[in-house]
Amino acid sequence: MFLKLYEQNPDPRLINKIVELLEYGGVIIYPTDTVYGIGCDITKARAVERVARIKGIKPEKARFAFICSDLSHLSDYARHVNNKIFKLMKSYLPGPYTFILTASNQVPKSIKHHRKTIGIRIPDNNIILEIVRKLGHPILTTSLKKEDQILEYPTDPELIYEEYRDLVDAVIDGGYGGIVPSTIIDCSSEEPEVVREGLGPVDD
Repeated sequence: MFLKLYEQNPDPRLINKIVELLEYGGVIIYPTDTVYGIGCDITKARAVERVARIKGIKPEKARFAFICSDLSHLSDYARHVNNKIFKLMKSYLPGPYTFILTASNQVPKSIKHHRKTIGIRIPDNNIILEIVRKLGHPILTTSLKKEDQILEYPTDPELIYEEYRDLVDAVIDGGYGGIVPSTIIDCSSEEPEVVREGLGPVDD
């Protein structure tokens, strides 16, 4: 399925169709505020395994993140978020950042495995945020990355659909994607640490 959505005013009918797909264990490719991502409902273990297979990695070795619609999900999926970290996240989000936090027991085992941390994203992209809001809980996210090509991150949704149409249930065309991933900030210890500089600028 190839669905065109506009960020300023995403069609509610198509949003509902995508959410229904996710609720049935579907895997989708979608736009963010950085590169195109691939993901599924975090509660669907088989869908999580599918995403790992598409990426060519074992689920227990994958370092997947969540996309949340707002910071209210933090208390459900992350522990030990102090005021300093919360203020930092609030100042940067929504935006092109991934925050590594200590995972709570509510993080599904199919994603958590034996790790103690989880990545949290709130992209500045209304298409994927509307999908998450309608779904009612986060979706798993990982970048669509092709290391063997000139551009690491595919940007053209039509070409993405041609390549992945038999592997996923839907590709959402939200316009051309970016080529720079999110900035990753590890907040699982005392002091936040930038572990990858990406699209999001970081104050010194």
